[in-house]
Amino acid sequence: MNKLVKYYIDKLVCYLHHSAPMANIKSAIKRARQANRRNALKSSQRASARTSIKAFEKALDDKDIEAAGNEFKKTQKLMDKLANKKVLPKNHVARTKSRLNKKLKALKSA
Repeated sequence: MNKLVKYYIDKLVCYLHHSAPMANIKSAIKRARQANRRNALKSSQRASARTSIKAFEKALDDKDIEAAGNEFKKTQKLMDKLANKKVLPKNHVARTKSRLNKKLKALKSA
């Protein structure tokens, strides 16, 4: 494909995604492309974490201790993975896990 065509396609994609103005330097164009790709991936990973937390909280609402325990383990594992990949901040993950564990213990003691 012609370089000029690639350039205008990149400009159009950037315009459609409402991101910052497209760069003119080759490395900056590549960086913008990578940032868009990375943002899409991280967004879906954060969404999966939220879904996992909702599944755990649903098990809590149903007062099913065994299911809540299983969901907590899954959620904890997923959140730790996302923290290691730097998708979520480590302190945010630790705080969330602590809150979920507190809810689980309250259910077990009740």
